[in-house]
Amino acid sequence: MTEQGKPRITQAMIKAYDDYTHLTLDRRGFMEKLTKLAGTGAAAAAIAPLLAANSARAAIVPADDARIAASDITFPGASGDLTGYLVMPADASEALPAVVVIHENRGLNDHTRDVARRLALDGFVALAVDFLSPLGGTPDNEDTAREMIGQLDATQTTSNAIIARTFLASHEKTNGNVGAVGFCWGGGLVNQMAVKDAALGAGVAYYGRQADAADVPGITAPLMLHYAGLDERINAGIDAYRAALEAAGKTFELHMYEGVNHAFNNDTSAARYDKAAADLAWSRTVAFFREHLS
Repeated sequence: MTEQGKPRITQAMIKAYDDYTHLTLDRRGFMEKLTKLAGTGAAAAAIAPLLAANSARAAIVPADDARIAASDITFPGASGDLTGYLVMPADASEALPAVVVIHENRGLNDHTRDVARRLALDGFVALAVDFLSPLGGTPDNEDTAREMIGQLDATQTTSNAIIARTFLASHEKTNGNVGAVGFCWGGGLVNQMAVKDAALGAGVAYYGRQADAADVPGITAPLMLHYAGLDERINAGIDAYRAALEAAGKTFELHMYEGVNHAFNNDTSAARYDKAAADLAWSRTVAFFREHLS
């Protein structure tokens, strides 16, 4: 226990959770491993919720904030309707740049909606898409959502991301310039969008799987890549991606945030969230979009 009476969370525990949420470790295996690391089942039970995202944590921008106009929408996708959460400044009097917001492997949850609202307050039209729409939409259970993410067709999913970008480009409230920001699974999808969508205005990937080096020559959008220093799984692909981007003469920025974990931007995960890194990455993200989408 810590001095404040809270469970002590080690890097090994965080890695076990990452293996559970991104690789092959199932929940039973995760809890068994966490129990060994924590020492007792009671300690493991107390630590597990701190590692996971907690939807009950307060949003940074409340859903009923009077400064924004938000609505749930439906629009045609690659093989059926897509649903999403469209947000913009309530008092916008001119066409604005726009951003597709791509969720983690938990689907379109309250945290991702909050991210879209933050972008709206920063002067963008934001569309957080539910990429689980082809499978019936994001369920309440996060374990089920992660399983569903693995069932998605990758080609169709990339097409849906491009369709969302096209939808925003033609929206009456936008200036036609559309970027994309994604986190974890969504960061990987941003990299795939950059490969496949020549009209993407800018892409920002937070700790996302890199595009294949062979596909990099097809990228036209400027990229901003945020990585967590302790994220060994994702960081293993950085060197090859950076080398390919440099060799192809692409416009990109790569930022490494030392001493923080995968998902450091997600403020609903008490153990992995790092406010200093999240605030710095966000300020860079907003400035990047303003530069390339205005």
